Amino acid sequence: QVHLTESGGELVETGASLRLSCVASGTPFNHYAMAWFRQGPGKERREFVAGINRKSFRSTVADSVRDRFAISRDEEKTTIYLQMNGLKPEDTAVYYCASRNSLDISTSVGAYDHWGQGTQVTVSS
Repeated sequence: QVHLTESGGELVETGASLRLSCVASGTPFNHYAMAWFRQGPGKERREFVAGINRKSFRSTVADSVRDRFAISRDEEKTTIYLQMNGLKPEDTAVYYCASRNSLDISTSVGAYDHWGQGTQVTVSS
């Protein structure tokens, strides 16, 4: 069983930067591909933001944020990060960390086995 805990969300102004963290515990970290999703206010579905696989550290970032966001992982700290630069009001959302017992990333919510509780990011205009 994997337990995921996100942190780092807060209220910021347009153009600010934030780094979200997600600490994983309970199962060997290197068994899992990891990802960030977000769910904006009034949105019914979570959308894929970025993912990183478990061996080569190949990452995938959604087209909508590719020039501003980056994902990384630290095996020693069993943590993944989401570096967000140039934040915009449309980035306002609850950001969730997710894991799947697989080599590769998926952009599908249903492909992930475990989820954190989420961290709120609010970007004021």
